[in-house]
Amino acid sequence: MFKTRLLSGIVLVLIALVTVICGGNLLFATVLIISLIGMNELYKVFGIDKKAPGIIGYLGAILFYIGIYLDLYRNLFNENPYFDAVDWPLMLTMVLVILLMASYVFAFPNYKTEQIVVAFFGVFYVAVMLSYIFQTRILPGGVFSVWLVFLCSWGCDTCAYCTGMLIGKHKMAPVLSPKKSIEGAVGGVVGAALLGVLYGCAINHWGGANVSVAGYAIVCAAGALISMVGDLAASAIKRNHEIKDYGTLIPGHGGILDRFDSVIFTAPIIYYLVALL
Repeated sequence: MFKTRLLSGIVLVLIALVTVICGGNLLFATVLIISLIGMNELYKVFGIDKKAPGIIGYLGAILFYIGIYLDLYRNLFNENPYFDAVDWPLMLTMVLVILLMASYVFAFPNYKTEQIVVAFFGVFYVAVMLSYIFQTRILPGGVFSVWLVFLCSWGCDTCAYCTGMLIGKHKMAPVLSPKKSIEGAVGGVVGAALLGVLYGCAINHWGGANVSVAGYAIVCAAGALISMVGDLAASAIKRNHEIKDYGTLIPGHGGILDRFDSVIFTAPIIYYLVALL
């Protein structure tokens, strides 16, 4: 089991390295595909993965990513006054709500209210949140700052696990996740901050960057705190529906949501913190 988990982890790191370094259309397509797979895993839990609400959700996610692409190349549409006159994200959100409610009322009583709500929630929880990996990458200096998303989420997870194993005594969420400790959480945040310092120093020295090392430490610490919320949130959904993993796509890890649960929450936080700092 450990060997399988290790090999899968290495493959994931290699994929992340290639797609994030290349950026552009490759990263855009990769994040979109990961988002759709993650949505499919969530929708399976609620039995809508192959039904109208789920299909509308997938369509909503694709339209959202098209919106990101259009915004990225906004300068190409400067001559069209209608492009800037429309609030595209809000318009797409309204279209999604209308389509989901149409599937609800015209197929009544085939779908429960919570299934419609989850179809809408899945678009934002998975697709929108994960899109910030790509959006962070296209920021000025994003070739460096995008790695903070993975550094503080997966780094925090590793540091929290090691600290908890060594000195963990006080349970952080005894009912939801009895193995997680307060000491582990503190170790995860401190460890992520230290990783941010080391990463900042490394890219300044060898990468020709000019980033604030203290700023990276703060960003990683904040991201680590948020990543734990993402981890516990995904666990809570699984506990409520009595499932062990969201999927089996990644041997030894589970599904996309099992591996990216903390990244989902960390990506938008890193984007806004980096943009502000």
